[in-house]
Amino acid sequence: MANARGRQMSRKATGLTNKYTSLFASIWDSARTRITKHVSKNNIMNLVFNPTYCWISAVLLIFAEILLNSWIIHNVKYTEIDWKAYMQEVEGFLNGTFDYNLLKGDTGPLVYPAGFVYIFSGLYYLTDSGRNVLLAQYIFAGLYVLTLALIFRLYCKSRKVPPYVLVLLSCCSYRVHSIYVLRLFNDPVAMFFLYGALNLFCEGWWTLGSFLFSCAVSVKMNVLLFAPALLHAYMMSLGLLGTFLQLSVCAAVQVLMGAPFLLHNPLSYLKGAFDLGRVFLYEWTVNWKLLPEDVFLDWRFHVGLVGAHLLLLALFAALQWHRCLRGLQTFRRSNVGVSCQLLLLPLFCSNFIGMVVSRSLHYQFYVWYYHSLPYLAWSTTLPTTYKLLLLGLLELAWNTFPATSWSSGLLHLCHLVLLLALFFNRPSKENSKKMAQRLLKNGSQKTKKES
Repeated sequence: MANARGRQMSRKATGLTNKYTSLFASIWDSARTRITKHVSKNNIMNLVFNPTYCWISAVLLIFAEILLNSWIIHNVKYTEIDWKAYMQEVEGFLNGTFDYNLLKGDTGPLVYPAGFVYIFSGLYYLTDSGRNVLLAQYIFAGLYVLTLALIFRLYCKSRKVPPYVLVLLSCCSYRVHSIYVLRLFNDPVAMFFLYGALNLFCEGWWTLGSFLFSCAVSVKMNVLLFAPALLHAYMMSLGLLGTFLQLSVCAAVQVLMGAPFLLHNPLSYLKGAFDLGRVFLYEWTVNWKLLPEDVFLDWRFHVGLVGAHLLLLALFAALQWHRCLRGLQTFRRSNVGVSCQLLLLPLFCSNFIGMVVSRSLHYQFYVWYYHSLPYLAWSTTLPTTYKLLLLGLLELAWNTFPATSWSSGLLHLCHLVLLLALFFNRPSKENSKKMAQRLLKNGSQKTKKES
């Protein structure tokens, strides 16, 4: 009887095992069918080359960057450059000093606007007077990931570059990761606000975008390199009155942030925070090591660069930006998502021109235009191989330390090639009309489908 009961239990166990085996086999077959269906050659090609699928690469790369930045923080040595000086400068403010002449650190006097003081005062408290460098590194790693998310959103919305370019944009630059999590410069803070503003401008939220843009300027003045194209965009999209209102928003932010210092000693604040005549040290220049130091410091050389800057801005504004920005509002009303291309190209070009003719570029300035370089490269008709080569040579020039005459020459050569490629790819009247018709047609078709 016991044997019979055992055989019966064995049969039940065997049946149960077969049942679960069959269930798991069914689940596996279903999963394999779905995987095979989606992991086709066509879908893989889309994930790599189709700009519509950029969002998938963006999500994956955000998670990859979180891990990569954590690894860098714990495995690559932190280098002290300006962090300690930042903390010393804001410490004076926190102790009640509002005279910019008296706010100083180991690297010299405070030369950044009031927004910098407030933000780094917050970091002063969060990091135990700046002593907890590890926490500061993680804060900057978080800032990097958030900035990258804003940049990816611009690239996904514009559909300008294939998804594989986002890999080059994020994971492949040692210098950019170093600037963020190993050096703790203030440049990344300014660029975070800047890319936030660009996202708002692309959505047509001009006033909020102007607020963030001015916040970025209040951290570091380099953001003003975007201002010529932004002013042009204001005029073309909002008219004279709208432009005046946006400029008023920008000015109000600067006045309110600078109020404690302006009320105490306005001249020292304006001279310290917005010193356009600041002299840079030759030993740190990345772009002009091919010149003798006396030429680098010569005021006539500086005037020549300003003249070249104004000339290039005028040429691009008249021959490229005007045609781009003229149709921006029309395409937005037709619900064309990629219309943001018409805004991003002038803004990125304006900043790039400023970099090309800059009196001096330091290593941390790389983040001023690094994330816009692929967009600019893919706005030209250069073959893809040349675009990738150009980006690689720029990375090489910026990673040469200390800078040499050949690395500076290589940097200028790459700048010149990209600048000429952008200029000669400016839209003609015929191409502009064809693009307008195509975008308006796509926009109307999308509107019909949604209705």
